[in-house]
Amino acid sequence: MTGRRELDGCELDRFDLAILDILQRDNKIPQRAIAEAVGLSAPAVQRRIKRMEEDGTIIANIAVINPFSVRQEITLIVEIEMVSELGHLHDQAKRAFNEAPEVQQCYYVTGEIDFILLITVRSMADYEALTRRLFFGNNHVKRFRSFVAMDRVKVGLSFPLNIRKERGGRAVHRKP
Repeated sequence: MTGRRELDGCELDRFDLAILDILQRDNKIPQRAIAEAVGLSAPAVQRRIKRMEEDGTIIANIAVINPFSVRQEITLIVEIEMVSELGHLHDQAKRAFNEAPEVQQCYYVTGEIDFILLITVRSMADYEALTRRLFFGNNHVKRFRSFVAMDRVKVGLSFPLNIRKERGGRAVHRKP
């Protein structure tokens, strides 16, 4: 689920968007129920889902886990400023952040800082060990700043797809 990939001219129609809207809320919904909701046959929905998986529109089917259930109770947002703008140093940092299981999300950003990380850990001691490994142990990290999340107000990865419901419950794509 990482990295940027351009789609090869993949055009999504209103049916594709309606299917995606349903799947991003719950990807365990039976295809026959999706078919009924969007006004297609189950085989047509299956073909569309397969095509969207193959073309990279759908990049993963995952379980979203409650962090408290697995004792990953501390969420931190971390800003990182690198010493240099050299591309290969940023590439090394990207690899290190990508390989660290505590890093849930990593964004390479514009502005005064270079990266923003979303990190979950069990304890502050675990976070300290991570900072020693990723930041203090990396001569190319100039500075980092951590923000501890007090509450998980909204967490998600879904996208607004400009879907509205027509009479009869069918989803239709709205033009922006």
